[in-house]
Amino acid sequence: MKIKMLNRNQAECTRERAGDLQRVFRNPDPALHPFERAREYTRALNAVKLDRVFAKPFVSAMDGHSDGVFCMAKNPKRLNVLASGACDGELRVWNLSGNSCSFNADGAHKGFVRGLSWSADGSRLLSCGDDKTVKLWSLRAASDGAADGAAESALQSTFLGARAFTSIDHTWDRSGLFATGGAALDIWHTQRSKPVHSFSWGVDMIHAVRYNPAQANVVGSTASDRSIALYDTRLQSPVKKLVLQMVSNTLAWNPMEPFNFTVANEDHNLYSFDMRKLDQATCVHMDHTGAVLDIDFSPTGQEFVSGSYDRTLRIFKRPGKSGSGHSREVYHTRRMQRIFCVKYSMDSKYVLSGSDDTNIRLWKADASKQAGVLLPREKQAQQYQDTLKRRYGHLSEIRRIEQHRHVPKVIMKTKNKKREMRNSALRKEGNRRKHSAPGVVPFKAARKKKIVTVVE
Repeated sequence: MKIKMLNRNQAECTRERAGDLQRVFRNPDPALHPFERAREYTRALNAVKLDRVFAKPFVSAMDGHSDGVFCMAKNPKRLNVLASGACDGELRVWNLSGNSCSFNADGAHKGFVRGLSWSADGSRLLSCGDDKTVKLWSLRAASDGAADGAAESALQSTFLGARAFTSIDHTWDRSGLFATGGAALDIWHTQRSKPVHSFSWGVDMIHAVRYNPAQANVVGSTASDRSIALYDTRLQSPVKKLVLQMVSNTLAWNPMEPFNFTVANEDHNLYSFDMRKLDQATCVHMDHTGAVLDIDFSPTGQEFVSGSYDRTLRIFKRPGKSGSGHSREVYHTRRMQRIFCVKYSMDSKYVLSGSDDTNIRLWKADASKQAGVLLPREKQAQQYQDTLKRRYGHLSEIRRIEQHRHVPKVIMKTKNKKREMRNSALRKEGNRRKHSAPGVVPFKAARKKKIVTVVE
């Protein structure tokens, strides 16, 4: 009896819980497992199929705006705080944990709220709009937001401009500087009522301004003359200008590789550039069938999300990774309209979209990932399945299942039409090259085709 009890206690010591299965020790000798690769392939195929079965990316929707959500800003210090601005001038701050509005300024601006940006410490919020004003809000003064007069107590200061503002961005440090876009690129300080510097490079309107995450003196902008310009606030002069064939709506810097940035263009594509070499793009990201309106990088720098006029949200891998030219994920719903703004959460697990149907939607960055805390055995099983999918991902059957996505019929028809147009243009160019003298019709890479000129 004592021997039986001892064996039972030893067996239970090898298990994490009394209800777990007995641990079986395995001999890894390849000679004993001749069908190991066949079994692994079957497991990888089942793992990919289950990912598609359990792919439920939509988490929740936050309604409350009475007009389309035009811009959003994520708090750099708090994961569950998001600010949003609407086309009717309303400003809201959301608590993502409870899907509730913690602060509301109904008449923050007259007209569109064009841009939002948090300070580096996450305590103050900057907003700009069509009413030629920039407003600085102190969210510590109105933490609840439900009390009467909360908007008035939260408004800390107002900056007046000569013309309407189109974009705003705060520096990544605590210097108190922020940049605005409009008729010119202006650099402001929170303690001064007039711009510190003003830059103009012969453009009518600047669409977006973004500070570099590493170099606080470098600012990137996109303008109405189809240009992408880099400015150095330390030298108080422009540095470089890149002109594309069509207008770029906005740009985003890679937070882990600050010399790389990606622009969202009107020709349905996104272009990634290295600021040290602007004569060609490092990658062209395709798959959208409408103008790309917004883009935001993951805090890890490995992926970015884009929102388009075609009512879809797409997630791309960073430039340089395999398959980065095409999206790895596409999200859409029947009720979601034109997407004006997108954001990646600060923990890189979720993405947010603001659309014309007055809703803010929260999505999982990994559509099939299980939410909540995983047990150690579940983590090991998930890591094993991910390893198998990477090992056998090059095989045709697994690649077909992993890459297939259902999209609305109108997007599929537009995609097929774009493919026919692209093939027709390539065929025409080939015929011209075939019937011309050598060198008259040169070959040009896709990364250089859309670049008109680079001005320094």
